[in-house]
Amino acid sequence: MRTHFATMGTEVSIEAEGELAPARVAELRRAFDRVDRTFSLYRTESELSRIAAGALALTDASDDVRSAYDAALSWRTRTRGAFTPHRPDGVLDLSGLVKATAMAEAGVILDRAIRFGELDSWRLGVGGDVLRSAAGVPARVGIVDPLDLARLLTVLQLGPARLALATSGSAERGDHIWMRDRGDRAHDAAPDFVQVSVAARDIVTADVLATAIVSGGAEALDEICEREDVDVLTVDRSGGMRATPGFAAAIEAARS
Repeated sequence: MRTHFATMGTEVSIEAEGELAPARVAELRRAFDRVDRTFSLYRTESELSRIAAGALALTDASDDVRSAYDAALSWRTRTRGAFTPHRPDGVLDLSGLVKATAMAEAGVILDRAIRFGELDSWRLGVGGDVLRSAAGVPARVGIVDPLDLARLLTVLQLGPARLALATSGSAERGDHIWMRDRGDRAHDAAPDFVQVSVAARDIVTADVLATAIVSGGAEALDEICEREDVDVLTVDRSGGMRATPGFAAAIEAARS
């Protein structure tokens, strides 16, 4: 079965082996819509928009907002500042975290459908990011070429150790990620990479670290690959690619 719906300014796509009950689809919609209503800076009534406007103090925000902010600060420390919830202008922006958090919540809902016998396996796609169930056969996933959005850059296979793939960069939305200030580079400098794809066990790790590597550049790439259990593919402005051994192996597995 396949299900699609629009939310959070993007498209949610679910492919599953089995039959997802309408009530389960409604539950998924509510999960994404709740995140959008709370965190979107494009909705004037959202908590984050009210915080940005000075109409709501962060200390008075909901538990969801304060928990997401705490998580973002933890990721800022973990990535040595390459990922941050604060824009250079001071606005609190949690968009680099909350979409993946919504996907993770949706994954819990879909796993519940497996436990209730509705599904055998599932794959969730949101705005180019992918999360798959631990059950089922490995999934082949395509990555768009940032220099030519009409073609695929490559295809990889997500297996049991890599259930999530996130891609970040300037291909579709322009240079919207602010750069980590290294002293030799300002926040508005051109990034080292136009696109970064990260495969990980969970979608939050994949999404946050993809953003962090775009922000932190080659320095962050080396730091993250040394410390984190992830596989990475980067594309620079000339189209040059760098892949970790695990990512290269996943590409080769998709060909076989």
